[in-house]
Amino acid sequence: MEPGRHDTTGAASAPPLRDPAWRARVALTILAIVLVWPMMVASDFRPWSLLAPDSLDAAGRFLASFLPPAHEPDFLKLVVHSAWVTIAIATAGLTLGWIGAVPLTLLATARLSQSALGRQMQLAPTIGRQLVRAVLVFLRSVPELVWALLFVRVVGLGPTAGVLAIALTYCGMLGKVYAEILESGDPAPTNVLLANGSSRLGAFLYGTLPQNATELVSYTVFRWECAVRSSVIMGFVGAGGLGQQMDISMKMLAGGEVATLLAVFMILVALADGTSRVLRALLNRR
Repeated sequence: MEPGRHDTTGAASAPPLRDPAWRARVALTILAIVLVWPMMVASDFRPWSLLAPDSLDAAGRFLASFLPPAHEPDFLKLVVHSAWVTIAIATAGLTLGWIGAVPLTLLATARLSQSALGRQMQLAPTIGRQLVRAVLVFLRSVPELVWALLFVRVVGLGPTAGVLAIALTYCGMLGKVYAEILESGDPAPTNVLLANGSSRLGAFLYGTLPQNATELVSYTVFRWECAVRSSVIMGFVGAGGLGQQMDISMKMLAGGEVATLLAVFMILVALADGTSRVLRALLNRR
């Protein structure tokens, strides 16, 4: 640097000490508190009750009953069978839901209709598409646990209720997300096929599906992982699997059995999560 000159670059390029967006951040924080606080009051959310002496004493006695975990051969065989039933419920339910979701997706996707080309749609197809979307909304708006309760009353206790419950709820979920994925892709290939007289199915197979196949399969694998968790929860209402066996053990105050079931459940969810992650990674490499 030449004598007599002063370096003002550092001062000019120094970042401001105050966050220019602090007012907006503070306002959003206050707004979030204002909106969330009434909901917490309405839900009677009182986390400090967990630290009450009675709660701590009950939690200590409950956790102490977990030791040692049950490891009798007959019980372990029952646990392995229940875990297999849980996986079977999730897989069968998702498969049935997928079978129902695919045709509903084709009917509900606006990208595959003549309206995508700017042409006037007739009244009947427009009403039909809205009815299909209403069916998808209805299916996914009812939780799978509620469906399981209903089907237990109809078909009785067992895995059938869980399979049907997952199939209905996941049909609505898959159909809705599938349609959104298909409509978010590049419309050019599909529009070219439709403009040249292709059918809805042909435009889907040769225009929309190739560019969205990886994302569709990735989401389906993720839903299978969620179905494994759901099948365990539905077991508490009599839909079979690990959840039903855990409900029986808890009612019998068999803490050792509950500890073993919880460990197997955690392993099962970890395996499902790992399998899902590996499959999605393989799909993303293509």
